[in-house]
Amino acid sequence: MRRLPPQTPLAYLIGDILSTTLLVKTNIEKVEERMRAQADERHTDLRAAFENLLAAGGKRVRPRLVLLVGDMLGADSERLITLAAAIEMLHTATLVHDDLIDGSLMRRGNATINANWSPAATVLTGDFVFARAAKLAAQTGSLTVMEAFAETLAIMVNGELTQMFDARGLANRENYYERIYAKTGSLFELSTHGAAIISPVDAKTVENSRNFGRELGTAFQIVDDILDFTGDQAAVGKPVGSDLLQGLITLPALYYIEANPNDEKVKSLLNGNYHNSKEIAALVEDIRNSDAIQLALDEAKEYANRALQSLNGHPPSEERHALEKLTQYVTNRNV
Repeated sequence: MRRLPPQTPLAYLIGDILSTTLLVKTNIEKVEERMRAQADERHTDLRAAFENLLAAGGKRVRPRLVLLVGDMLGADSERLITLAAAIEMLHTATLVHDDLIDGSLMRRGNATINANWSPAATVLTGDFVFARAAKLAAQTGSLTVMEAFAETLAIMVNGELTQMFDARGLANRENYYERIYAKTGSLFELSTHGAAIISPVDAKTVENSRNFGRELGTAFQIVDDILDFTGDQAAVGKPVGSDLLQGLITLPALYYIEANPNDEKVKSLLNGNYHNSKEIAALVEDIRNSDAIQLALDEAKEYANRALQSLNGHPPSEERHALEKLTQYVTNRNV
């Protein structure tokens, strides 16, 4: 089974796909500027931490989605830039809190905030970024955008609480779909939905754009979960099988568990013994060698196809082509 080589991580490949238009290439720089303008001049340490967070921000997949969808639909560029900055700052704030909750000391090769600061200071930093993100969302001038922004934040927090208290060792499809929507689907949905809200389009187009983001985000997260079993550790950025070691049962494991309920390793996992690294490593290998990986990938492709269907009706354009190329790439890459 071939895998993405370490030198071509997903974020960089997707970043290249989403930068195919000159307008996106230009405006993503303006998004970065708008984000940096939110630093607090009164607190030099906070400003330095904020700059480090933005410098380690990856390829800005979500803001690029905002720009592409908005450009395709004819939105005002300044409002799109503001919305894109708001959503990326919301994403960044959640990462600050996630790293603290998980005890992570590194992210994308850089030290996390909580590696150097106290838990209290880390929480306050995340809160500050949340507040600045909300301020930018308000500057789009759309109450509907603000409502969607607030609802997305509530969904993401609820998802984290569900994962913390209810998801460990739980083999339940409904729980899984709720978690990946909260983790990834909701923010992709906000990106494409928000862009459509501030565009001169009808309600049907707004809803189709919202569906596009939700379906694409779900496919994206399922493939990420597949890569937790099949990917190279250097490319994925975490040990293979790390989800199972935390007791988090994702779609490939669900398919395997459903087909092998009497497997002793499965029974042990469901009984809460997911900290046994030797046993989990053997279970990961069994899942890799089963048809569970392909079944999960087939399901991801179903979500991707529904995302593509949401683009029907839009005339050909550079932006639509880039969105179609991204959707196809998410599930056609080697996993």
